[in-house]
Amino acid sequence: MTKKVVVTGMGALTPIGNNLHDFWTNLKAGKSGAAPITHFDTAKFKTKFACEIKDFDINNHLTRNEIRRADPYAQYALVATEEAIQNAGIDFEKLNRNRIGVVWGSGNGGIQTFHEEVVEFAKNGEVPRFNPFFIPKIIADIASGLISIKYGLRGVNFTTISACATSNTAIIDAMNYIKWEKADMIITGGSEAPINPSGIGGFNAARALSTRNDAPSTASRPFDVERDGFVMGEGAGALILESYEHAVARGATILAEVAGGGMAADAYHLTGTHPEGEGAFLGMEEALKDAGIAPQDIDYINMHGTSTPMGDPSELIALKRLFGYNPDFNISATKSMTGHLLGAAGAVEAIACIKATQEDLIPPTINTKNIDPEFEDKFEFTLGKAQAKTVNYAMSNTFGFGGHIASAVFKKT
Repeated sequence: MTKKVVVTGMGALTPIGNNLHDFWTNLKAGKSGAAPITHFDTAKFKTKFACEIKDFDINNHLTRNEIRRADPYAQYALVATEEAIQNAGIDFEKLNRNRIGVVWGSGNGGIQTFHEEVVEFAKNGEVPRFNPFFIPKIIADIASGLISIKYGLRGVNFTTISACATSNTAIIDAMNYIKWEKADMIITGGSEAPINPSGIGGFNAARALSTRNDAPSTASRPFDVERDGFVMGEGAGALILESYEHAVARGATILAEVAGGGMAADAYHLTGTHPEGEGAFLGMEEALKDAGIAPQDIDYINMHGTSTPMGDPSELIALKRLFGYNPDFNISATKSMTGHLLGAAGAVEAIACIKATQEDLIPPTINTKNIDPEFEDKFEFTLGKAQAKTVNYAMSNTFGFGGHIASAVFKKT
């Protein structure tokens, strides 16, 4: 018999809330996290705004040694994980830590540390004076390692990297390891800290970012005819996954079931999405199959919806292929509020899906006024404000550079 996998804890550190409660409250309210960049001087950059974490002091969450040894992306992971553990009511002393693992994700790893160290080396000339923690801080797997070390978790431990599909991939992998009885509990999710000169400059060069510097708060407008690129975000999302039996045995509150997941590839372009949504179609189809449900069972889809000219239409075309026009579900793109958290996007949006099932409420897409004519009136776009709706099944879509596709399905419990 296949193990049922459930979610028993969540933690969030985002541009619209530094904890789970504030994140969901502001998401429901349609609050934008976009504002002028404060992390560095943007005078020479095309894009001068992003969705930064606000009013956040890492010293209130981690020790001096933890901060010194970890890039911000890993620091964010530790903060979100601690909230998820507290949210789940976990006492590790009472559990078998050999059966508890970590499957974490980050698309860029320690890009902030890499930028700082290489710039410093260039300034100093011939003598390579690198920080002794340089390599551990930049590698993308170190967040999962730090989580396991902090809590003494000796089960399966690894990192997924599939660009912006990363943390959905991590969630699906974690689900499968529990189903295969390789673990009883897994901490999963993703984190990213890309708002620095290398991150913004690199995505500007790829022509991926919005340059609507005169109106940052309305720059992310998924599916709108005037969309011009995504808004960079930073932060982390953490989920505690357990087998149903393990959760019940320890008296945990079950928040949702991870019903299934699907992964595929566009196999089309280095950075662009397939114009007919080939990979997106296959990933969603596989997620439904894995969950054992039909297309009409879906009540809400949190779209990848980055607000890019090419990406948004291809996702909607994939929806049409799988579900047909005017299906009986709502769609929204919460990146319009949080920005695009890259490898952390899937985890944060999974939390949004789970909260939607708990409260029977669809979080909105903000800023979108004029839907592409091809798709207008063809889907139930939830625009401007949250909408009450029974949500038994919610799907989260994530797509990444390289053609990576990951879709996860969450079920009300």
